Amino acid sequence: MRPEDKVIVALDVPTEKAALELVESLRDAVGMFKVGLELLHSEGPKIIHRIMEQGGRVFLDGKFLDIPNTVANVSRAITRHSVDAFNVHALGGLEMLKAALRAATEEAVECDIARPLVLGVTILTSIDELMLRQQLRIEYSIEEQVVHLASLCDKAGLDGVIASPREIRAIRQHVSARLIIVTPGVRPKWAVAHDQKRILTPYEAILNGASYLVVGRPITQPPECVGSPVDAARLVRDEVEEAFQKLEGEKC
Repeated sequence: MRPEDKVIVALDVPTEKAALELVESLRDAVGMFKVGLELLHSEGPKIIHRIMEQGGRVFLDGKFLDIPNTVANVSRAITRHSVDAFNVHALGGLEMLKAALRAATEEAVECDIARPLVLGVTILTSIDELMLRQQLRIEYSIEEQVVHLASLCDKAGLDGVIASPREIRAIRQHVSARLIIVTPGVRPKWAVAHDQKRILTPYEAILNGASYLVVGRPITQPPECVGSPVDAARLVRDEVEEAFQKLEGEKC
């Protein structure tokens, strides 16, 4: 896998025009594009196919959370769009997670298409320990809760999880080495943290064991000193490659 294939760009923009301009410029510099709730609800599902027509792969970040039957039906619908990956929220519980995977698998077979990766969201990267305890009334630490939710995803047979880079090592150690770990909350040293609380650099995240990195504003709205979105994507790619080289050196 090329270093750039590890990078997923978050298309957190409100219009098709803005999204497709980013896809046009970045499609050869990154591996995939994340369509989140803002873009999906602004432009509708057609935006998925427009991105694919431009040569982009799509990760649909819907964070579906509902009763098992509803999430199963949504999973069928999303699978028919031929996205590369989509996510459901692990807080929906084991039966909901199983229903999502089962529905996506059945629909892919029915349509004779590849099944998208089904990923489970653990704890949002905007949440810190204080919020977890005081607002959500969860008495476990973030790491303990993330590991627990990742374990549910593993038990349900999901392909992977969404977790901050700070919990990657714990997931690898206590859950499963097979799980794909997609990590938002990735910020290069030259980028602003914004509303992300539990962050690491691309280099650090790959060293910790991340499978894919989700990067939004640092690439789509880079600081002037960095240059264009393509320049920013190349800098992130360089950090990933540096981590690859270090990991390869450690093997030797």
